[in-house]
Amino acid sequence: MDDNRLLGLILVFAPLSILSFGGGQAIIADMQHQTVDVWGWLSANQFSDLFAISRAAPGPSTLIAALIGYQIAGIWGSIIATLAIYIPSSIVVYYATSWWQNHPDSRLKRSFERGLGPVAIGLLFAGALAIIESGPITLLMLVNLALCTAILYFTKFSPYKLVGTVALVFLGLNLVGF
Repeated sequence: MDDNRLLGLILVFAPLSILSFGGGQAIIADMQHQTVDVWGWLSANQFSDLFAISRAAPGPSTLIAALIGYQIAGIWGSIIATLAIYIPSSIVVYYATSWWQNHPDSRLKRSFERGLGPVAIGLLFAGALAIIESGPITLLMLVNLALCTAILYFTKFSPYKLVGTVALVFLGLNLVGF
């Protein structure tokens, strides 16, 4: 077991844990930057694959931390990355919630509510952009995106049925070698 990699996982995921305004999806761009560009543990394609697996699996979006940890340092890496992504933010949330409940009319509380919304939205968009940039984009993907967006916007078609339909179409295309 490489102790430097385990320490590196803590150094990457503990600060990201505290910055995860808007949920785990908000830190995906920074997570990708740290694990691919800064530490060089993964390629952009490997990160995209782990992201896809974490989104397909049930559970929180920060499941990707466990997958990255496992890829980097096996089972201990998975455990350390999971603890590093959950413990710091849990501590912050515990104390922030206590303060929040004890100061219902605080001007500071109202300022946080107004100010953190745009921050969370910006972080979510940065995460989406990081994932989009890390994989190859084909014309078929763009057509699929436009078609699905139009179907969801202009009809009452169920998003779950749409995801299932698209998955079956892409499975069929892969089976015939397209």
